[in-house]
Amino acid sequence: MVACSLIVCLVTPPRAQLLDRVLAVVDGAPITLSDVNAAVKLGLVDSAAKPGDERGALNALIDRRLQLIEVNRYLPPEPSAVAIDARLAETRRRFPSDEAFQAALKETGVSPTDLRAAVRDNLRIASYLDQRFGAGYQPGEDEVLTYYRAHQAEFTRAGVVRPYTEARDEARKRLIESRTTTLIRDWVEGLRRRVEVMLLPK
Repeated sequence: MVACSLIVCLVTPPRAQLLDRVLAVVDGAPITLSDVNAAVKLGLVDSAAKPGDERGALNALIDRRLQLIEVNRYLPPEPSAVAIDARLAETRRRFPSDEAFQAALKETGVSPTDLRAAVRDNLRIASYLDQRFGAGYQPGEDEVLTYYRAHQAEFTRAGVVRPYTEARDEARKRLIESRTTTLIRDWVEGLRRRVEVMLLPK
C-alpha cells in the first residue's frame, strides 16, 4: 500500500497554495508550510514544540510521515469507527465552539473527510507502536527500585519524597513509559537514516 502523506489528506485552498512553500521532502513526498500549520492547529501531531516553533512542528510531522510509511507496510488492525469518532470529538474539544472548529477547518483547507482520514492514520500509528514497543515489557522489582532512586524528584510532594512502597506502581508506570519513549525515538532515528529526508532552506 502506498503511504498516505498528510499533504494528500490536508488540501489547502487555491489562494493559500500561492503563498505556500515546501519545507521538507520525505521519501519523495513534500511537506508544506500549510501541512505543518494544519497539523498543529488540529492537533494531528504530538509536538513538544513551543507555539510558533515551525522547525519543531515540522520535525514532528516528518516523524509522523516516517511512522506512517512503516505502518502501511505492516498493516495493523483498522481502528473502529467508535475509536475514530472519539478521537474526532477530542479534536473538536480543542476549540471553544463548533463555529471556531469549523473556522479552523476552513482556514486550513481540511474537509471533515480529510480530518477523519488523518485521525484514522494517527490511531493506526498508535496501534502499531503499542504492538511493537509497548507490549510484553514488565520490569523487575530491582529495575523499578533503581528508577525510583534515580528519579526521586518525580516522587516528591511539598518537599517530601514519597516512600517507595507508596510510589512503586507509579515508578513502574513511569519506567515503562520512559523505556517505550526511548525505543520509539531510536526507531524513528533509524527510519530517518533509511528513508530519504530532505529539509529545504527557508
